Amino acid sequence: MDSIPYQTEAEAVKPKRRTLFSYLWDARLLYLLLLPGLIHMVLFKYLPLFGILIAFQDYSPFKGVLSSPWVGLKHFIAFFSDSYSLVLIKNTVLLAFYNLLFGFPIPIIFALFLNEVRNKLVKRFAQSFSFFPYFISSAVTVGIAYTFLSPQGGLINELLQLSGLESVFFMAEPGWFRTIYVGLNIWHSFGYGAIIYLAAITGIDPHLYEAAEMDGANRWQKMGYVTLPAISNIIVVMFIINIGNILSVDLDKILLMYNPSVYETADVIQSYVYRVGFASKGFTNYSLGAAIGIFQSVVALLMIYGANQAAKKYSETRLF
Repeated sequence: MDSIPYQTEAEAVKPKRRTLFSYLWDARLLYLLLLPGLIHMVLFKYLPLFGILIAFQDYSPFKGVLSSPWVGLKHFIAFFSDSYSLVLIKNTVLLAFYNLLFGFPIPIIFALFLNEVRNKLVKRFAQSFSFFPYFISSAVTVGIAYTFLSPQGGLINELLQLSGLESVFFMAEPGWFRTIYVGLNIWHSFGYGAIIYLAAITGIDPHLYEAAEMDGANRWQKMGYVTLPAISNIIVVMFIINIGNILSVDLDKILLMYNPSVYETADVIQSYVYRVGFASKGFTNYSLGAAIGIFQSVVALLMIYGANQAAKKYSETRLF
């Protein structure tokens, strides 16, 4: 008589192999919540990428993307062969660089000092007060600047006249444009930028501060040897992201601030694209605007990749 093979209990109740669909079905409610964001991303981020084809065409709205004649790199060559493109690139890079140089550290410094405030009421008031400008539109922000800097009745010029100096029309001086732009950007966004660093600071283990106090560290030393190293990963990531904006500026502010008298320092790539793409007279050149946009995107990608590789080499943090 043949013997019956022995089967363990684990083998007898061995579960069936689950399919991918079963895992998705178990988390169907979570994916349902994710669906609107995915639809938005596809419709407004991925489908419009088809439009970059017009950079290589003499695009006509009447013919459409599929029927417009193909011209290759004609619009790229036209932009770079124009001597004015160097002025545009220079102005854009300088504005973005000054904004990075002075605007990037200020939220970090503000977050570090705000973290040292022990009075909770004062701390909350300072954080709310610094965050408030972020909700003010660019039009109102520039309007406030015009009011303060006006040569007739402006607070700054009133103080200059009381000091025996002549009033200055700051908004019409090319040499003052970059300073005003960077100052407005910092005032407008430093409170919002500090939130990321404050959130990172709250995640620091309190025992590290206690250990530092036992070693005799004062507040400055705890800030330098505990807080800063603990948030250095966030700082590196935010710096890499900001590097990618080296050819990007706040077009709204520039369009509201600039005028023919400050073109030599205020005219940037985005304002030039705006004029080319939405010219008040003649035919709009969408293809040239798209070509310049691709140039900006490629430079931003290379800058982010280079900054990420540098961070990978010299620190333990990188974006990807």
